[in-house]
Amino acid sequence: MSEQHSKPDNSKMITRLLASVVLMFAFGFALVPLYEKFCEVTGFNGRTNNSAAAGSDGNLVDTTRLVTIEFHTRVNRGLPWEFSSEVRRLQVHPGETTTVNFTASNHTNRDMTGQALPSVAPGEAAPYLLKTECFCFQNQPLAAGDTAVMPMQFYVDPDIPNHIRTFTLSYMMYDMTEAAAQGRVVVDTSE
Repeated sequence: MSEQHSKPDNSKMITRLLASVVLMFAFGFALVPLYEKFCEVTGFNGRTNNSAAAGSDGNLVDTTRLVTIEFHTRVNRGLPWEFSSEVRRLQVHPGETTTVNFTASNHTNRDMTGQALPSVAPGEAAPYLLKTECFCFQNQPLAAGDTAVMPMQFYVDPDIPNHIRTFTLSYMMYDMTEAAAQGRVVVDTSE
């Protein structure tokens, strides 16, 4: 008596598994832009709007309150630059237009391009920081050994909730040399 072993047909299962892998891969790519859009809309994760705001109307300055802004700068690993703000802490009246200068120095023997991306903590304060001019709106090219002073002009919206008395504005500087050389604009929201 011969025994016949029949193998189950696994082709449908393999097709389903491959389709699942492709869908998960596509979903992974979609997460980044979806998350960025979510942060832009809600101000979650301290993302600020990287486009120029209209200037503050001088009549809307709230001289009865002061908001403290702490500035924090960092350079992404692999970017041999120094990057700092001229002040570490500043008090402003909501609605008052203020300018703070940041300095970037390229310590290499080659031209490079950097891009600073902002973040605000607590994230609840992000929608109330309105930048009218900022180096973060565009890539920043720096020649070998060069130093640049980069202004950021801003105001704090007078509608900022009273319980927000202090917030931190952080900038992370990234190396965009390769992307700029290829003609790709990674971040340009200067409009």
